[in-house]
Amino acid sequence: MFGRSQVGGSFRDDALEIGRGLTVMDTWDLEGKKVLVVGSGISGIGAVKALVHVGAVPILYDANENLQQEEVEAKLLPAIQIRILIGALPREVAETVELVILSPGVPTDTEFVESFRTRGIRIWGEIELAYRIGRGRVIGITGTNGKTTTTSLVGEIMAAHCKDVDVVGNIGNPYTLTALDATEDTVTVAEISSFQLETVEAFCPDVSAILNITPDHLNRHHTMENYAAAKEAIAGGQTKDQVCVLNYENSFTRSFGERCPARVVWFSSGRKLKDGYYQEGEEIYQATKGESVPVMNIHDMNLVGTCNVENVMAAIAVTQAMGVPMETILEVVRRFKAVEHRIEFVATRNGVDYYNDSKGTNPDAAIQGIRAMSKPTVLIGGGYDKQSAYDEWIEAFEGKVKCLVLIGQTREKIAACARSHGVSNIILADSFEEAFAFCVREAVKGDAVLLSPACASWGMFPNYEVRGRLFKELVNRLEESE
Repeated sequence: MFGRSQVGGSFRDDALEIGRGLTVMDTWDLEGKKVLVVGSGISGIGAVKALVHVGAVPILYDANENLQQEEVEAKLLPAIQIRILIGALPREVAETVELVILSPGVPTDTEFVESFRTRGIRIWGEIELAYRIGRGRVIGITGTNGKTTTTSLVGEIMAAHCKDVDVVGNIGNPYTLTALDATEDTVTVAEISSFQLETVEAFCPDVSAILNITPDHLNRHHTMENYAAAKEAIAGGQTKDQVCVLNYENSFTRSFGERCPARVVWFSSGRKLKDGYYQEGEEIYQATKGESVPVMNIHDMNLVGTCNVENVMAAIAVTQAMGVPMETILEVVRRFKAVEHRIEFVATRNGVDYYNDSKGTNPDAAIQGIRAMSKPTVLIGGGYDKQSAYDEWIEAFEGKVKCLVLIGQTREKIAACARSHGVSNIILADSFEEAFAFCVREAVKGDAVLLSPACASWGMFPNYEVRGRLFKELVNRLEESE
């Protein structure tokens, strides 16, 4: 058994019993162990570097036969000399590995993964590995929507209060790399996806948060029950001495609150709470045993939309639980600006406002994007099909969307759904550039153009960041007319 256990911010080097009858041993048991790292993306490369650091013997494997050995080698430091395998995994290698580290993009229910599991080989992801080798206190944040904004805000608040703060995980910074330098004084703020949570074991943040759970990634998780269970794993190892921040207005998180092992702190944008944080009118309140005190006016922050009010309340709850004074929290909240690609104002061109919400990669996230618009809107939607339903998104248009411009694999599916809800001004574009050109022609002074696709970017772009940056580039190329 491998790994060093971190519990409540402190370490135990002796054996520790954790869930499912597993035993966690000292970190340095990894020394000399043959570890198969599956996937050569940013997560896999981070895992390799961490494993080398603790004396393990990693083998980097990627099933993509189109990859070149040199491509993969270039991602590693010259000093790191490890075996790299591409395409088919040799049987003699598979039979000798003692631990498997899965990149989040690799499904856990494949025959390939199951072949290791049935032999009793442990299956970890980057989050689990990093947690076991790291030190200090940990904040874990998940949810279908709002993760990046909330994680970024929590990171900035913690940085205003603590000297050593790392913001890691699904936000784009591998946890494994920062874990190597973490000390007992380090605070790690981790954005964690459902994919990453499928492979946690001992992971136990001091404070966790589940912002919401709405349909997404059903092509991977198959059912909402599976998807919710993956999200809930972020708090699965917590105790009543630790805190889990939950959204009272989400049916899945409200249900989880009844069986959550941690002390639950609620937030709500829809009702007054006896305990927790809630929005009433234009004010955010903190309630304790039925007594409420105002915290801040929602217009004192730079973020827009109910979704962002919820993100702010979650961030306040998380950082309060970490011991940050309210004065410090509010100071940061007031100056904090929207993260890139999430209802991000780009520019005004010829009287038209352009907004980049490329991170709206599912219908529920895209609903928040359209709700934030206060002007007639030309909307770019569509992309990769994650087997989502689009009815609620279309219904949220509520007369705001004057033209729907669709791209990608889902354009016909969304168009049919939109027509069934009475939307008639629909344009199907063959490329993103063509879609943008349609928007420019359709929008007039006083309108808004919103990129909020309700779909993943795959198939057209490597990720939503590339999609969003192309949108911003096209906006910034526009010239003002006389």
